[in-house]
Amino acid sequence: MPITTEFEYVKPKDMEEALHVFSLYREKARALAGGTDLVVRLKENLARPEVVVDVKGLPELAGLSFKGGTLRIGALVTFSDLIDSPFIKSKFPLLWEASRTVASVGVRNRATVAGNICSAVPSADSAPVLAVYEAGVLTRSLKGERRIPLGDWFTGPKKTSLQPDEIVTAIEIKLPKKKHAGCYMKLSRYEGEDLAQGGIAVLAFSDNTYRLAVCALGPKPVRCPGTEAVLNGNKLSEKLILKAGAAILREISPISDIRSSKEYRLHMTGIMLGRALETAVARLFKKGPKYGTGNIC
Repeated sequence: MPITTEFEYVKPKDMEEALHVFSLYREKARALAGGTDLVVRLKENLARPEVVVDVKGLPELAGLSFKGGTLRIGALVTFSDLIDSPFIKSKFPLLWEASRTVASVGVRNRATVAGNICSAVPSADSAPVLAVYEAGVLTRSLKGERRIPLGDWFTGPKKTSLQPDEIVTAIEIKLPKKKHAGCYMKLSRYEGEDLAQGGIAVLAFSDNTYRLAVCALGPKPVRCPGTEAVLNGNKLSEKLILKAGAAILREISPISDIRSSKEYRLHMTGIMLGRALETAVARLFKKGPKYGTGNIC
């Protein structure tokens, strides 16, 4: 399908020029990094910007770094970059695991982590994992910089707190100091390229505390504090999993769509939660399946 929308294409020579373009065009400008979402929307006439700003050449947006216990994921970092990083696999294995579930190899080679959360689809695979890692989104405009907690980032389906004159520069994650392990459990119709029918990310800590977040089970990806409260301070057991399963149903609001019915999502949420909790705790004690295996329902 050809792109029929007319727009101006700008490839800024530096960050200052890019910010001036966004300051001038605001809602009528779109950033082009991986382009896996934007190009589709342009082809389907769902996006009609006056200017597309190609930010791929801006060095400030590139690369992975780890300083002072904080991981910085540049806005141009792709899911394949995360998968190919031995450091990510070693220190942030939950992020590595979730990255392997995103779409197909071809899409992962181009799709950026920042673009995934900027598209803000309810099924964004990276969102629950970034939420349980308590990530922050770094943005920049001519007015200055902001750090937005991921819990404040998503404001609705395909909506974020990013201002029209801002661009995302990076995502930051602090490495938890306590011993921990995790699991990203994805409900999918088949292995391979598919959007999540539901997704649950769990981080389990050695002091019997937990972080939990979901995607595709409501209008936006969210943490589940009520379910965390049920779990916190308790050793995992079958009885506790049942209590948590009841609690999480009070925190989600799935819909019926082309991929799944509301009733199926509600039913499978408890199953996914139980599997994710058991896997995360097993990994905490160096047992259970290796990261990247056994996490597709």
